[in-house]
Amino acid sequence: MLAEDFSALIRSRRSVRSFRPDPIPDDILDAVLDDARHAPSWSNTRPYCLAVASGERADRLRQAYAAEFDAALPLYHRRPGAMLKAALTGSLPDGDFKTWGRYSDDLRPASVAVGRGLYQHLGIARGDRAGRDAWNRRNCEFFGAPTAVWVFVHDTLLPFSAHDAGLMLQTLMLAAQARGLGSCALGVLATWRGPIDVEFAVPEHYKLVTGLALGYPSDDPVNDFRAEHPPIRLAASR
Repeated sequence: MLAEDFSALIRSRRSVRSFRPDPIPDDILDAVLDDARHAPSWSNTRPYCLAVASGERADRLRQAYAAEFDAALPLYHRRPGAMLKAALTGSLPDGDFKTWGRYSDDLRPASVAVGRGLYQHLGIARGDRAGRDAWNRRNCEFFGAPTAVWVFVHDTLLPFSAHDAGLMLQTLMLAAQARGLGSCALGVLATWRGPIDVEFAVPEHYKLVTGLALGYPSDDPVNDFRAEHPPIRLAASR
């Protein structure tokens, strides 16, 4: 592959937020996963595990995660007493890592900018809470993707297992892109562990760190949205 071809592949990948329902052929999905195994890893330990759901299993998980999102809305909206009520009823999010909270001051501007840009692209006004809730719920429905992936990392090798999972995930997404598939990382899925444990026997010591939607992009205008990609931050010389 020429360097310019590789650069074009990287630049063509974006977060797809609307998928066609067409299932991914087994041979294509297998090839993508086979490419992903060639990502580099700390001492070649491969300290991650994937749960891959398609078909009826993906649909069950789609419904389960959407229900978890709906139940958590009072927490997201910071309604009085919501945290206490969730604690008393045992309905607090059960993810292995906390997925919500304010970004640090140096990281927050980028998050705000991409959120503002996406909502403007979608025509959702700043004060339209219902519109934002409906859109955010789509994350938990995998944006209609026929296949969803959950990524688990070994808790005895953190943070390096998370580092290795990131290398693998980027390799997987580029392999998917090269075969005409779209992808979208779904960090929100790590908010809840329960639904995935119903469907998969995840090995001991593996913690849920993120999710991923995979499928063929639709023609929905939301897929025209592009986030900015500023230069990599470099440390200054002393």
